[in-house]
Amino acid sequence: MARLPHEVTSDILCRLSVKDLLRFRSVSKPWCRTIDDPYFIKLHLSHSLKTITNHSLILSHWEDHFFSVDYDLFETTQRLNHPFGERRKTLQILGSCNGLLALVDDKDGIFLWNPSTRKSQVLPFNEIGFSSPSSSYYGFGYDPISDEYKLVRMVQSHGNNDEYFHSEAKVYSLRSNCWRRIKDVCFYHKFSREFGFLANNALHWMVFKTPQSRNQELVGFDLGSEEFRFLELPDGCLDKILRFHIKAMGGDICLTSTYRETNNFVVDVWIMKEYGVKQSWFKLISWKEPYFMPCSIVALPVAFSKDGDEVLFFIGYKWFNWGRRIDSFVWYDLGSQVVEDAVIRGIPTSFDVNLYVDSLVPLNSNAQQ
Repeated sequence: MARLPHEVTSDILCRLSVKDLLRFRSVSKPWCRTIDDPYFIKLHLSHSLKTITNHSLILSHWEDHFFSVDYDLFETTQRLNHPFGERRKTLQILGSCNGLLALVDDKDGIFLWNPSTRKSQVLPFNEIGFSSPSSSYYGFGYDPISDEYKLVRMVQSHGNNDEYFHSEAKVYSLRSNCWRRIKDVCFYHKFSREFGFLANNALHWMVFKTPQSRNQELVGFDLGSEEFRFLELPDGCLDKILRFHIKAMGGDICLTSTYRETNNFVVDVWIMKEYGVKQSWFKLISWKEPYFMPCSIVALPVAFSKDGDEVLFFIGYKWFNWGRRIDSFVWYDLGSQVVEDAVIRGIPTSFDVNLYVDSLVPLNSNAQQ
């Protein structure tokens, strides 16, 4: 193996798991240099993303317990111990990107964590220019043009009739390990805390154009240009909803709406295939009589199967079975429309879910660990 050309060695190593690669760093100095090389780290990540390997689900329970579920072997569950201490009792995942998790606590302290390498970083304190913010919106992602990991934080405080308005938006750069202010936003937040999702190299949130508006709009923040833009939703998709959710799936924006039709519940799943083009929205799924009880709060698509023929759904229940919320997963077959349970042992009864890819992506070595 040591006599193989460097390119061949790299091609073989990039197909291995992060766990194996960390162990193989001790095989020899050339292997260690190869595995630590930034080019190889990107090569390994690219291979994992293209082949949908080294993927897992990160389940967060009670905002401080984390579990990893291997996406290939659903029976494999691992408890993850975050490195931020017992005092961090209300950590929430605000974003997942290329093997890095961004987390925030109840005091708006922000942390980055690579569970695969067990490296972590505490972000510098982000002071707000006004007192008593009423809402905070976050997002975390990667800009391939500048090769930069960025975290966005927007805070606002405003009255219902614009009698006052305070707003501040800042971007954190992993490379420089510092925050900088960007231009103020042109929309309103009405909820105390929201986490954006990453799709097409942009972060996205549902917002309001005016304080009086009852209809939410989809806004995107381009991580390269650092400009905001509104994106149009498909016509009629929110006309009769009980609830809706919008996120990323398979790299595209995915909108899920749940509504009642006669005596049935229906879950529609829309995909935007060409970013920013309203006409590119198409309905991937219209799931009638879905596999959940009427008291459920959510039925959300998480990811496609490796062959693209099935969609993994997260089913969340509220106050079901004597006050307990019992969450689960099901597979939805796009061809036959058959639904099957995805049984995973050893997971909590209630959780939030994030898609995660194991990677060697490093954190800022000069930052506070």
